[in-house]
Amino acid sequence: MNRTTLSLIAGTTALAAVTGFAALSAPDAPDTDTAAKAAAQLPVERTSLLCPAPSTSDLAETSYTSFTPVTKGTGSGGKAELREAAEESADASADGEDKGKGKDDGKSGEDKPAKPVLTPKEPGKPVTGDSSGGDSPALVGTADGRFAPGWTVQETTEVAVGTGRGLQGVNCTAPDTDFWFPGASTDADRTDYVHLTNPDDSAAVVDLELYGKDGALKSAVGEGITVPPHSSEPVLLSTLTGERQTNLTVHVNVRSGRVGAAVQALDDKLGGDWLAASTDPSGSLVLPGIPEDATSVRLVAFTPGDADADLKVRLASPSGPITPAGHETVHVKGGMTTAVDLGDVTRGEAGSLVLTPTDRSVPVVAALRVVRGKGDKQETAFIPATRPVGTRATSADNSGKGGTLSLTAPGAAATVKVTASAGSEGGTPVSKTYTIKAGTTQDIEPPAPGGLKGTYALTVETVSGGPVYGARTLTASEGGVPAFTVQTLPDDRGTVAVPEADEDLSVLQR
Repeated sequence: MNRTTLSLIAGTTALAAVTGFAALSAPDAPDTDTAAKAAAQLPVERTSLLCPAPSTSDLAETSYTSFTPVTKGTGSGGKAELREAAEESADASADGEDKGKGKDDGKSGEDKPAKPVLTPKEPGKPVTGDSSGGDSPALVGTADGRFAPGWTVQETTEVAVGTGRGLQGVNCTAPDTDFWFPGASTDADRTDYVHLTNPDDSAAVVDLELYGKDGALKSAVGEGITVPPHSSEPVLLSTLTGERQTNLTVHVNVRSGRVGAAVQALDDKLGGDWLAASTDPSGSLVLPGIPEDATSVRLVAFTPGDADADLKVRLASPSGPITPAGHETVHVKGGMTTAVDLGDVTRGEAGSLVLTPTDRSVPVVAALRVVRGKGDKQETAFIPATRPVGTRATSADNSGKGGTLSLTAPGAAATVKVTASAGSEGGTPVSKTYTIKAGTTQDIEPPAPGGLKGTYALTVETVSGGPVYGARTLTASEGGVPAFTVQTLPDDRGTVAVPEADEDLSVLQR
């Protein structure tokens, strides 16, 4: 409970216009004066990712998988590297950039350049690494050129015993200025940290706001938290408030700069996992990939405004939409966290939860807490509301066993192509096409590369039809506990739309 140092997850796949971390090649000049003004899709040229320090347990075993899908139009140059965040911070301090962590340890001037931890050699083939124990640091990294579009890093940790025991997984993701985490807790059995990582050269200032069942919780210590440059800060939620709340929504609001954020939720009895941020507040939400053998599912929802939200609750099952008995709708009061226990809502079948407004649309964020197993052999994971797969989404760290790919088409039917990459130690890629019927969820055993050696990545591409939402579940057996972790599959934003110009304006001067 007195952990004072944990590093964070954060990352960035940012576009130049939004964050300054992504660069784009200038579009080719149109061949004729009648060239369409429609936007051209160009690959992102630079991406940054940060991975959290995985665990403080001495028994933790962590694996990392880095993967970039092959993207047309990227050229032949570029590289991707992950390094220890502590070394990155030390380098910044040596340059006089990191004033927040200054410490005379008698080694001033002896900082060595940070050595890459993972360095992929080519797109289309994963590279892996591992670490053991509770001292594994956070990792930061950048990818450019042909390695940038769709760059994905998965961190997976197995903890044999203790608080949070089981399987914990997270995708290293992008920094931003606003995050919502419905499903956090300050309950007596829970130890929840919100991890804040600042990837930039200047300090970030962050407010942490907590919302319980009766509204905002008073917390002066959650205001104006400074995150020094190139550093990670964990904040134990129970230190921000004296109230014990089983279900909380955490709002990370960045006043200055940018951070990456994720919540590590650890339970004394039910294991634990990483809780990723919900997609931006929206009137309709999709939470894909509830395991077919889930024994307990809890929906946690929150609307940031003053207006109440009334939502239809539907389960997209393999045979079509189902209305859960007794949970046809959910009423979410403005500014208050609402939790609904749905029990074993899937009843032995694959499922995804779909929330839509009953009348007027009110922006909502939501997440599911999912439990597998019974008695003292239970394990927990979280499924936040997510964006559609879109053009392409990627999941890394697949082994050919113990994994499930869940795809749902809540509206119109859709066709997707799923590609298994080459293995990290050998194998040839394999692609398969699937049709997802309207209103259904389909669990598939992911295709595996031919002659697989090592781990591989899966890319999901929308071929035709309506929006598709996806999630990948990894499972393992830990002393009879059905350990698992779920990662959603939002669009990787590996390309950006750039409008064509009718004329060259670069010669114009003020």
